[in-house]
Amino acid sequence: MAAKPVLSTEQVTAAMDAMLAKANETPNAPVAMAIVDAGGELVAYLTMDNLRIFSRRHALRKAYTSAVMGQDSGAHAARLAEQGRGIADLGDPRFTHGQGGLVIMQDGVILGGIGVGGYPSGQADEDLSRVGLNAMNIQ
Repeated sequence: MAAKPVLSTEQVTAAMDAMLAKANETPNAPVAMAIVDAGGELVAYLTMDNLRIFSRRHALRKAYTSAVMGQDSGAHAARLAEQGRGIADLGDPRFTHGQGGLVIMQDGVILGGIGVGGYPSGQADEDLSRVGLNAMNIQ
């Protein structure tokens, strides 16, 4: 039986290091960063000083939504809106409609999700998540 790919410690560490380095380039703009596995379970989490509690939770929810739904959190919310549905219709309070979460996928297999919360825009959160995703060097 073939082994299912999973996130390695090296990939997770590279992602968190890259995101923190990039986030530190903008002083006074703290964020939270989260990485979860394919089942939505927390693998890594970091919050910068002086970050609002909501943003801390939102990073986790963005990563969770991306992993469990197999789609970037903003794209998933847009798909629901097109269907005339909202995130609450899914019945899981851990889901979010916020942009900033990316699915981590390799060869069509979901490895997890990565999410950022704290910037004034979801696009900025997503951009920082992408820094982490790129640092994972997933083919």
